[in-house]
Amino acid sequence: MLPRVPAIKASGLRKSYGTSVALDGVELTVEPGEVRGLLGPNGAGKTTLLRILFGLVRPDEGIVDSTGRLAGFVEDPTFYPNLSAQANLEILAMLDRESTPTRIPDLLRSVGLTSRGRHRVGGFSTGMRQRLGIAAALLRNPQVLLLDEPTSGLDPAGIRDVAALLRELAADGVAVVVSSHQIGEVESVCDTFTILSRGRVVWSGDVEALRAQATGSGFRIATSDDDRRIAYTTDALRGLSAAMADGADVRGYLHWSLLDNYEWGSYTPTFGLVAVDRTTFARTPKPSLQWLGAQRPGEPT
Repeated sequence: MLPRVPAIKASGLRKSYGTSVALDGVELTVEPGEVRGLLGPNGAGKTTLLRILFGLVRPDEGIVDSTGRLAGFVEDPTFYPNLSAQANLEILAMLDRESTPTRIPDLLRSVGLTSRGRHRVGGFSTGMRQRLGIAAALLRNPQVLLLDEPTSGLDPAGIRDVAALLRELAADGVAVVVSSHQIGEVESVCDTFTILSRGRVVWSGDVEALRAQATGSGFRIATSDDDRRIAYTTDALRGLSAAMADGADVRGYLHWSLLDNYEWGSYTPTFGLVAVDRTTFARTPKPSLQWLGAQRPGEPT
């Protein structure tokens, strides 16, 4: 039996812009039918890596091998704003010999834009443009699909629709790479994850392996009153006295939601919510993927 050939294999990728190191020895392998999440905070190197995989940027060092047709988008997909969604796809199909224009109605339906096909793209929301970008990528029947923040601007129903579509593609053997800095948005669709930080891979594997490396519960605090937060946190976290006695730092579990300045992985899904005035406390019974991402397993210090 012949060995399985990866859809994408990147080895030793390095890229710098002046004195700024964007990628530092990145390794990435994606198999046919696999959906891999490419995760990390803004500036971690996700977009640079995607640009190299697309062939838009040449790495300073390293090799990329890819099999089959490749499609997708980096950053926001762009279209002619004064043309309709269908007209934009028809133009793309004419410019790309690999595309199949007869599939345009089916693709608009698959991304939930059938009723908007004749509407000008200039009036589309961010989420609708993301949907159209996915349809445009699928025009060429790709074997490898690279999507940069595809769930950006989508409501929960839209995220579920995209997740279901990517699962269907993976079932047909398409290799999918989805980048995001919001882990929860891609947790349900991805088989495996690669976490980047400062241009380096700090963890790679499936979510169960990631959870197996973590212990303890996560906590979430949302408050508009720091004095009350301090008092309430002291009382609420008494159950962690043993962990605190061992020198555990629980500050990483806290999130001041009203600041709207989210730090990487500083929030967790909410279970067992208890509200006290304008202060909210929540406890996760087991490590969440968001919290696990915050720990950056294996990151060099």
